[in-house]
Amino acid sequence: MRNKLLKSGLLTLVLLASGVASAAAPACPALLQRTQPRLQDEAPQDLCQYAGKVLLIVNTASYCGFTPQYKALEALHARYGGRGLVVMGFPSNDFNSQEPGSNKEIAAFCENTFNVKFPMFAKSVVKPGQPDTNPLFAELARATDSVPRWNFHKYVVDRQGRPVDAFSSVTSPDADRVVRLIERLLAQQP
Repeated sequence: MRNKLLKSGLLTLVLLASGVASAAAPACPALLQRTQPRLQDEAPQDLCQYAGKVLLIVNTASYCGFTPQYKALEALHARYGGRGLVVMGFPSNDFNSQEPGSNKEIAAFCENTFNVKFPMFAKSVVKPGQPDTNPLFAELARATDSVPRWNFHKYVVDRQGRPVDAFSSVTSPDADRVVRLIERLLAQQP
């Protein structure tokens, strides 16, 4: 019996060391089991890399009255990123053609105007019901019963990949109720 336990423990150590098994890597929740093209070069990004993180997912636009919210989004990213927050931006041209540029033009605007460092993804449709709606936004809208009605609609997702709340465009990313929710979710370990 002792030999079996020793062998089992040794096998576990070998698997952990080789990367075949990982005690620290959280399972990828269904919401994140998808890829999205990165804004800068459209390279596919596996969203499972954000498993175990608190997410603030926002549809964005370069020419909108709410565009200055990029500054608050970047500040949240800088302030809480080390604790597990990931701000994720998804440009969309769904509302009054306020995001007409190419992905490269949008990336340059975000970097040059707001010094955006948080992950940004390729322009996509975020309004549910359209034939080419981004499946992530369709799922977020379904789970929260909150549909983006304008640019800078925000969804908060917990460490287990569950959508927790949504905030309209008029709610700033650094509003007390948004920050309190993020801090509460960051305090919860996966």
